Amino acid sequence: MNELLSQLGIDWRLLLSQAVNFGLLVIILTFFAYKPLLRLMKERERKIKEGLAKAEEAEAQLKEAHTLKIQKLKEADAEALTVLQQADARAKAFELKCVETAKQKEAELVANAERLAKAEQEKVEQEMRREAVTLVKEALVKTVELNPKAVDEALITRAVEQVARANK
Repeated sequence: MNELLSQLGIDWRLLLSQAVNFGLLVIILTFFAYKPLLRLMKERERKIKEGLAKAEEAEAQLKEAHTLKIQKLKEADAEALTVLQQADARAKAFELKCVETAKQKEAELVANAERLAKAEQEKVEQEMRREAVTLVKEALVKTVELNPKAVDEALITRAVEQVARANK
C-alpha cells in the first residue's frame, strides 16, 4: 500500500499530519464558530417566532380595539340620540308651559282691562248724571227767573244753549 500511495505521489506522513490538522481545525471551528453560529441562529429563530407571535397578538388586540371602538361609537350615538330626544321633549314642554302662561296672562290682562273699562264707563256715566242734574237745575233756575207766560220754545232753547256754553 505504501507503494500505491508513493506512485500516486501521496506521502502518508504528510497525509496523516494533514488529517490531524483538519481534525483539530474541525474541533476548533466547532467550539469557536459552529456552536456559536448555531446558538445565534437558534436565538434569531426564537426572536423571529416571538416577533411573529407578538405581531399576531397585536393584530388580534387591534381587531378587538377596533371592534370595541365601533361598539363605543354606537353606544355614544345612541346616548346622544337619547339626550337630543330628551332635550326636544323638555323644549316642547317648556314651550307649552310658556304658551299656557302667556294665555293666562293674556286672560288676566283682558279681564283687568274690561274691569278698568267698566269702572271708567261707570265713572263717566256718574259724571254725565251729575252734569245732567246740574244742567237741569240751571235750566230750571233760568226758567223760574223768566216769566212763566213768556216761556216758550225759543226761550228754553236759548237757556239750554247758555248752560251748554257755560259748561264748556
